[in-house]
Amino acid sequence: MSCFYRLPRAIDINAASRVLRSRRKLLIVGRCLEAEKPWVLEKFPEEEYAKITVCLEAEHVNHVGFKVAGILARVPFEEVAVVTTDGSMHCVQLHFMLEEIYKIMKPSAKRRHFVVHGDELVEVPPEAVRTARYLSKVASLLGKKAGQA
Repeated sequence: MSCFYRLPRAIDINAASRVLRSRRKLLIVGRCLEAEKPWVLEKFPEEEYAKITVCLEAEHVNHVGFKVAGILARVPFEEVAVVTTDGSMHCVQLHFMLEEIYKIMKPSAKRRHFVVHGDELVEVPPEAVRTARYLSKVASLLGKKAGQA
């Protein structure tokens, strides 16, 4: 473990860990943010958020998704949030993963999505995350019909 990182990796903790049970909210953090943009973590108060990290360059989204689903089945959070680097092809999968978990499990906890764009923290609505999975819909929103170049 590098000196840059102090938060636990999601894949390394027990699904009902005391680290998780001690908070009302869960924050899933794109791991690189802890080292590259530590100010982001300050936006999510320690006393409210249990924070776990994920790097989808190191772990497969299915493994992480199964772990997060296990956590949500065991710990009654009020909120689950994901925060990642905007534009990362790996990190965007964390947002897709959370939406898929909610589609399958229908947990009662509020869900939120955040991205770091430059030096700004931006909240993204779940509808934007769901739409982003469908490139033909994105093309249509951009005024291009599917099949057009």
